[in-house]
Amino acid sequence: MAEALIFDGHNDLPWALRQKFDSRVEEIDLSQHQPSLHTDIPRLREGRVGAQFWSVFVPSNMLPADAVVATLEQIDCVHRIMSEYPETFSLVDTAAGVRTAVEKGRIASLMGIEGGHSIDSSLGVLRMMRRVGVRYMTLTHNDNTPWARSATGEQVGYGLTGFGRSVIAEMNDLGIIVDLSHVAEQTMHNTLDITRAPVMFSHSSCRNVTDHVRNVPDSVLERLPENGGVLMLTFVPAFISNACAEHEQRSDDIRKRLGLRTGFHAGHVDEDEAAISEYARWTSQNPPPHATIADVVKHVEHAREVVGPQHLGIGGDFDGIERLPRGITGVSSYPVVKMALAERGWSAADLRSLAFGNVLRVLEDAERVAIQQTDDDSMQNATVGH
Repeated sequence: MAEALIFDGHNDLPWALRQKFDSRVEEIDLSQHQPSLHTDIPRLREGRVGAQFWSVFVPSNMLPADAVVATLEQIDCVHRIMSEYPETFSLVDTAAGVRTAVEKGRIASLMGIEGGHSIDSSLGVLRMMRRVGVRYMTLTHNDNTPWARSATGEQVGYGLTGFGRSVIAEMNDLGIIVDLSHVAEQTMHNTLDITRAPVMFSHSSCRNVTDHVRNVPDSVLERLPENGGVLMLTFVPAFISNACAEHEQRSDDIRKRLGLRTGFHAGHVDEDEAAISEYARWTSQNPPPHATIADVVKHVEHAREVVGPQHLGIGGDFDGIERLPRGITGVSSYPVVKMALAERGWSAADLRSLAFGNVLRVLEDAERVAIQQTDDDSMQNATVGH
């Protein structure tokens, strides 16, 4: 069971390389253990990672046009990683490509945009992102877009606007999977009401187990089987542990009082140095508690009770967070999680579905919807022409 390949939904290595190494891929030897990262090739192999969605994240507080440029730079970073290690990675954008890469012993690598701010409210940019290989887009990150509400954004009277519905329709037509991690509950329901293709939560957990706004409530999870989508459970401590979630809330309250941004990937760009120092003092006096593998298991077990094993996956969020649960040290730790589930009675078949099969099915189904739309458009054009 520990040998089952993993298809992970979300890894922030490109952002970590940008932040820590100025995206100098050529100067970082990922073929060797990198202690400042959660991800390197030896640990990917040890973790039995067979396919990976690499996040091409940029902060949602960037000016929209700047976000488009920065996202393309992140895509370039992924391409350069692939070029630097062609014997390890294979950049693909189809389910067939995933299967071929795995058969050749390479890690199938796909890209996901983390936040609709990266398209600057442009369907043309969205179409071009698909042309350069993007296969999912998270509708929002920490902030609202003009057309979709974020779980952590300002309170507004919409989940999706009319244009937001156009974005969902275009994503369906293009075969870009709609990712509902980071979005508000209303946005989740609005999307499930209209999408023609399965959705994914690339890195979220269960709100009924840990009451965090970034988690998915059961009222939404219960709709996944009909939609055919997948919840990819994450290792983010604040999402899986109530104690960690409470500490994060206290931390956010302090940051707001000091005028600092909150949320993951917030960074310290253009922030007051005195406020940063005061926050650092508070952190040293109030260290966060630890989450554990047992917390991960609680969420996976609850999700299975609600949606069944055919609608679950794993989205670790490695290199997108500073702290990991005890017992998880990086991308090498997936077998530990799988064995913990096996000890709870999970069958080999269900573990294979969780680890790899379910997200591959969603990828295939998204492609099927896009092909059907292309066929329908061709038939309609032929009829009009006749």
